[in-house]
Amino acid sequence: MQEINASIPVDKRLWEEDIAASRAHAAMLGAAGIIGADDAVVIDRGLAQIADEFAANGVPVDLALEDIHMTVESRLKELVGEPAGRLHTARSRNDQVATDFRLWVRTACERIDAGLKAIQTALLARADEHAGSIMPGFTHLQVAQPVTLGHHLLAYVEMFGRDRSRFADARRRLNESPLGAAALAGTSFPLDRHATAAALGFDRPVANSIDAVSDRDFALEFCASASIAAIHLSRLAEEIVIWASQPFGFISLPDAWSTGSSIMPQKRNPDAAELVRGRAGMLLGAFQRLAVIVKGLPLTYSKDLQDDKETVFGAFDALALSLAAMTGMIETLTFRTDRMRALAASGYSTATDLADWLVRENGLPFREAHHVVGACVKRAEELGVELSALPAADAAAIHAAVTPDVLAALTVEASVASRMSYGGTAPERVRQAVAAARAALEGTI
Repeated sequence: MQEINASIPVDKRLWEEDIAASRAHAAMLGAAGIIGADDAVVIDRGLAQIADEFAANGVPVDLALEDIHMTVESRLKELVGEPAGRLHTARSRNDQVATDFRLWVRTACERIDAGLKAIQTALLARADEHAGSIMPGFTHLQVAQPVTLGHHLLAYVEMFGRDRSRFADARRRLNESPLGAAALAGTSFPLDRHATAAALGFDRPVANSIDAVSDRDFALEFCASASIAAIHLSRLAEEIVIWASQPFGFISLPDAWSTGSSIMPQKRNPDAAELVRGRAGMLLGAFQRLAVIVKGLPLTYSKDLQDDKETVFGAFDALALSLAAMTGMIETLTFRTDRMRALAASGYSTATDLADWLVRENGLPFREAHHVVGACVKRAEELGVELSALPAADAAAIHAAVTPDVLAALTVEASVASRMSYGGTAPERVRQAVAAARAALEGTI
């Protein structure tokens, strides 16, 4: 029973939050006259000493003490004696752990935000560097239209920006204090819950004592936000794996972010990217695990909730590490822009430009232009030539407007330069987008 019941091996990570909440609670008890002012001072000094001890030596793990709350209280009793027993006045471990956990998740949101901002910064630097570097844009992993590498990287800046917004929203919603709700019904002591909420940086106390101790929405929101961020990281990791492969050859990874083979000396495997991609599975599972834990719980507290912290801690660790690794890769990988441009020019990637030209300059309905260009591409495939090299006679046989001069102008450079619509891939637009994103990045969570 002791082994399954004890949570101290996991919840010892809450020691800073537990001590901070206890100090706020003790100060409030003293100010409200619920305990003596002298006892409040003694308790605070003892808790400060425990914080110093844990910071220097780590948290001792004694399964008999069960959890971080009793570990702190036990040490406090050793240090200050009888006043330690007054600390838990008007408090339950139910509101205590809910408070500690919210404080921890609040900090976790801020730390993840910093990691997301770092990867955005790295992506923006590379996007600025490659605002005019041409690469193929893909649909169905087939060459579709030429784009700029900077434009492609900016798509991930947008994704991680939405992730930051989700974590900011989660942080805002969780920033209410459960402390003072006691076991579930509140307390008969004249607490000042607003005082402890303010002391701990919360916006306000949770309004309902039952909800205060039973709510784990904030943990679910953290895991949900982490899951979506992990999906974005996994998509980027997948592209790095593909781009690093010999058939693509778009990038070269430095030794710091790749490994060799135990048998094949020529190999440089994108292991870091593959590990980030794999971690996404764990992060997606974290939300599902926590949702299953809480989905059938009656109000208020059940011991099932003891497992919520391991799930959230694991999700945080995996996401923080994945963000750091991916940031390092983005900062140091080498883009082979010559290879990118060559592939962008293949596969008839400027066919849409020809269709647009027929619509714009000759007044053809787009569907007719689409049909004409499709016929041109088919003939070029039959002859084994690029669209720009389609013989004049063959082009004229399809449509009189398709002249050699028009075909020769279908370069990938002209294609990307023409995409000046808002959000488009034209280098000028990309540079504008980089500048705007950098300005937005100065905002804080």
